[in-house]
This record gives sequence, C-alpha cells and structure tokens, in this order.
Amino acid sequence: MKFKSAGATDIGKLREADEDAFLIDQERSLYMVADGMGGHQGGGYASQKALELVREELIKLEQAQEITQPLQSLGERTITQVRLLRGIQRTNQELYDTSLKEPHLRGMGTTLTALQFDGKFANLAHIGDSRAYLIRENQISQLTEDHSWVQEQVKMGVLSPAEARNHPLKNIITRSIGHEREIRADLVKTEYRVGDKYLLCSDGLTNMVKDEEILKIALEKDLAEAIAGLILRANEEGGYDNITVVMAEVTD
Repeated sequence: MKFKSAGATDIGKLREADEDAFLIDQERSLYMVADGMGGHQGGGYASQKALELVREELIKLEQAQEITQPLQSLGERTITQVRLLRGIQRTNQELYDTSLKEPHLRGMGTTLTALQFDGKFANLAHIGDSRAYLIRENQISQLTEDHSWVQEQVKMGVLSPAEARNHPLKNIITRSIGHEREIRADLVKTEYRVGDKYLLCSDGLTNMVKDEEILKIALEKDLAEAIAGLILRANEEGGYDNITVVMAEVTD
C-alpha cells in the first residue's frame, strides 16, 4: 500500500507561542500530533520532544527486533501498537524525569495522537484530547476518545455533547504525557482501504470547527489545501488556540 500525507501548524489568533507540534515520517508511514501545556518553554518543549522520543524508540525497536512474538500472543494488539505504546511509555518517563530536574519545565505535559500503518491496519496510540478521524465513503468518524473532564461528564450523562462543546472547563484534560509517573494510553486499530483519509488534529481545530465542516473541506480539496482550509476556518471562528492538522491518505 502507498500513502500520501501533509501537515501544518498555526499559532492561531490569541496565543503568544505555538506549543503544538507534528511529525510526518513517510518512510515508516508514521504520523503524529502533540499539543503541549505548561507555559511557553514547557509546552513547546514537551510536544516537540515527545514526537522525537517516540520516533526514536520506534526506530530502536525496529532495529533491535525486540518484539518477536507471533501476533496471536499479543492478544488483540498488533506489533505496531505495542511498539507505539512502548514509545509513549518511555517518552512519558523521560519527560517526567526532566520536569523534576529542570525547574523551568516543571508541570509540563503534552497530548499525543500517533498513527502508523502496517500491512493491514491503521494503528493508533492516543493520550489527551487531540483527535484522530477516519474519512471514508463521504462520512467522518472519530476514532479516539478525548481524555478530558468534560468527556467524562458526557459519558456519565451529566452533560450533553452540545453542552460539552461550549463548556468553560472543556480544556481540562485528564491524561497527558510527562505530567505523572504512570500513564494509560488508548490503542485503536482499523483495517484501512484505498481512498481512506486519516486526520489527526489538536483541539485548536475541533473546538472551532464542527465535524461536518471538517468533512466537507476534507472531501473538496487535496490534502495540503484541505489542511490550509481547516486552519483558516479555525482562525475565522476565533483562533483561540494553536491549530495543528495532519492528514494521511491511502492511495494504492
């Protein structure tokens, strides 16, 4: 299978710095988005460093071939998912240790949504409230679940999805990388098809632009133009946060 991709990040209209980051490694069919927190230095450092460390760990695992068990011994997880999880766990430990040693980075953290294709599956590892979507047959579906206080209230039936969208506490996340010693990441996989588009983004997009409009723009334009259009719409709606979008399409 072949994949094409594009990505971009934008500071938005109100922030003084861009604490988002993204990574595209076409050789490994690897795509990631991270949204940092913890102030100017902390947030930007956490998001960029997380992407570098996860990729580093994946390369190390590939080269060392540390995971040699047959797929069935991994249960429902693919080798790619296990590698992504190990990458996130190692990254969390390194960022957490760094935050304890460096006072100016104390309290830093980052979301991370990672996508890597293997011969059959689109494999996702996810922590925080950045998102992954699948666009297929003119429909959009969210593949990840936000790790946020508001989403927990929705699951318990306390808030409706409409109330959650504009809730004043919607930016409070319940899981992140680098903030605590132990973390839990979600693992998701879907069988991909030719024509599928996978979209990763920070909440600077989804807080401003509804899923229906994301779908419309993604279907009407090629990847780079769609990403530019989505960032433009988020800024037109206020651009309250940094905006990062990565798209990968299955082409053959």
